[in-house]
Amino acid sequence: MKITILRRHECSKAQGLCVVIDVLRAFTTAAFAFAAGAQEIILVSSPDEAFQKHRSDPSLLLMGEQDGRLIQGFHFGNSPADIQRVDLSGKRLVQRTSAGTQGVVSCKHANQILLASFVVAEATIKRILEINPSHLSFIVTGVHNGDEDLALAEYMQCKLMQQDVSLEPFLDRVRNSPEGITFTDPAIGEFSTQDLHLALQVNRFAFAMEVVQNQGCMIAKQLPMG
Repeated sequence: MKITILRRHECSKAQGLCVVIDVLRAFTTAAFAFAAGAQEIILVSSPDEAFQKHRSDPSLLLMGEQDGRLIQGFHFGNSPADIQRVDLSGKRLVQRTSAGTQGVVSCKHANQILLASFVVAEATIKRILEINPSHLSFIVTGVHNGDEDLALAEYMQCKLMQQDVSLEPFLDRVRNSPEGITFTDPAIGEFSTQDLHLALQVNRFAFAMEVVQNQGCMIAKQLPMG
């Protein structure tokens, strides 16, 4: 298995199976949405696209952010702490974020796509091994230096190569990344420290998240646990 780690602007170079990573917070939030009962999540690149889908199907719930903040008219922000408090049983969601969903849309050419965050790390590794691709591309989507996502990519790479690694240094990189600091810096105070805490709950969920394409839509599904 040839493993490549790419930045979001390099998505055109991605080959084989793409694992799109957004630890803070898109694909942590998505995992919590599935745990809350969501049936599927349609991933889009713009707020306008999300609103258009809602106009076509008012049963869809909109979730996400722009510049880290709730988009006016969306039902939910990009917050695992908020999502874990709601019942989404059987609901279909549309998610738009500034990093994670952009990476997915840019990887439409990929053979297969998985979504990754620390809360589903082990299940994602298991799914990669089941697929056993000849090429594996990790996509780091973080909009600053992305080290919170790079940490997960490098951790998963080590695990796939059967290296004995300590988890804590990778989690410290998430905490100390420019993105991670925004959740703990009192001078900023706009983002929930609970979101960071939840994003660091490694392997909280025993399912992977896979993206399928249907009539031009990128749709995330929770893979059955087993």
